[in-house]
Amino acid sequence: MRPTPPIEPDQPPHCLPGSGRARPLPPDERRAALIAATLPLVGEHGIKVTTRQIAEAAGVAEGTIFRVFPDKQALIQAAVAAALDPEPVYAEFAAVDLSLPLRERLIQVTTIIQRRLIRVINLVTAVGLNGPPPNREEHRARVRPTNERIQAEVARIIEPDRDQFRCTTQEVARLLRLLVFSGSHPMINDDDPLSAEQIVTVLLDGLRHRTEPS
Repeated sequence: MRPTPPIEPDQPPHCLPGSGRARPLPPDERRAALIAATLPLVGEHGIKVTTRQIAEAAGVAEGTIFRVFPDKQALIQAAVAAALDPEPVYAEFAAVDLSLPLRERLIQVTTIIQRRLIRVINLVTAVGLNGPPPNREEHRARVRPTNERIQAEVARIIEPDRDQFRCTTQEVARLLRLLVFSGSHPMINDDDPLSAEQIVTVLLDGLRHRTEPS
């Protein structure tokens, strides 16, 4: 029996040499790969994305999708759920270096929140979920734990500099979240989003010129 030739360095690690086709993945990895391939396509095409497009992006046969998901709608729903999962954001917060200057830490935090928010807004708009939720109280109850955890993480990250603020770090975190939302949502910012640096400058410095005391 001839030995299997080694995988060439420029081939994706899950591809079989010379075939261009994906090597069978464990079920969890296959599911994750399909979701990862689906997310950008849904952002571009909305719910009109085809399973053929998804299969091509994932490097699998189209039939592979239906061995993992019952239909396209189930895959799109899984992709939306993955985009809404806050765990990757918490991991990014945990990696912020608390020894950095306050402004740099806040810019990092703002970038993390803004990147997730824009991704979620684009995705829910693409799938037609951009209107107000039918039950606002139920929606608030569902998102409250995530918002509270994000605010708690921001407060923890800026806690070493709490003496620089006129309010609690929890209130600073709440104001930051509101600024990020309004500065990033296309229906509020007139399609001219604020950068993380602009948001942090407003939060820390306000908008008035500084004057030297007489």
